[in-house]
Amino acid sequence: MNPNLILPVGTQVVTRVDIQDEALHTRGSVGVIIKSPQDNSHAYRVEFPDGSVASLRRSELTIRKESQKEGLQPAAYLSDFDLYDYVIYRCIVGSKAYGLDDANSDIDRRGIYLPPADMHWSLYGLPEQLDNKDTEECYWELQKFLTLALKANPNVLECLYTPLIEKAMPLVEELLAIRSIFLSQLVYQTYNGYVMSQFKKLEQDIRTKGEIKWKHAMHLIRLLLSGIEVLKEGFVPVRVQEHRQQLMSIRYGEVSWEEVNGWRLSLHKQFNDAFAVTSLPERPDYEKANAFLIKARRSMV
Repeated sequence: MNPNLILPVGTQVVTRVDIQDEALHTRGSVGVIIKSPQDNSHAYRVEFPDGSVASLRRSELTIRKESQKEGLQPAAYLSDFDLYDYVIYRCIVGSKAYGLDDANSDIDRRGIYLPPADMHWSLYGLPEQLDNKDTEECYWELQKFLTLALKANPNVLECLYTPLIEKAMPLVEELLAIRSIFLSQLVYQTYNGYVMSQFKKLEQDIRTKGEIKWKHAMHLIRLLLSGIEVLKEGFVPVRVQEHRQQLMSIRYGEVSWEEVNGWRLSLHKQFNDAFAVTSLPERPDYEKANAFLIKARRSMV
């Protein structure tokens, strides 16, 4: 909650301190704001159920709904655990995996974490993903990972097909063995839609800034190349060595925007053609994915 936010009239609040104004109201009393200040250096006017009114500083009150959440916040509970201890899969994706890295490229690690069952069953819940920007790492909680894979999220699908695997517990080996269950015609929608929306943003950047992020443009072209192969071969190609020279030329801004956009339009047509004849199912195999999740959950009891 933003502490600088001015709470509007009508907001129900709970007092954090004992208040003696028109009447005595002990800490935890409920009231409603009837007048808000222009800034938080001044007091609110709060009316209580008995009709009395008191002036309260922002530090002396809490929004009622927020007050009721106290004790249910996961931070204190999770502070006793290092969730990174429950990482069951770690792989390398990004430029290094694509074969599009250079001397300045970071190493992007992604994967899955699967905590004990009692943590899932607790009141406090768990974060859907663990992010460490300093080390370029991201680990999705297993259910989140599977859900994204079923939606044909390209980042997650590439985790399942990257050749650069650093850690894979036996459970993950089982998942990798059935990874084709996540491939469906949704790839066409997800990949195509993302590229179209991002190219519109790049075109806007050209109009407003006169420049674009060429690395991003390169990866959008790579994504189209990958999507076409998924529909044709039923496999996610992570490394794109055969296109490296062309893609790196885009990365370094050595080709014109018109050339890049022309290639993009050509690839969209190829994508359409591949979609028309693909043998991939219309939808992924939700039942097998769900069965795997249940098995994984039971393994952590």
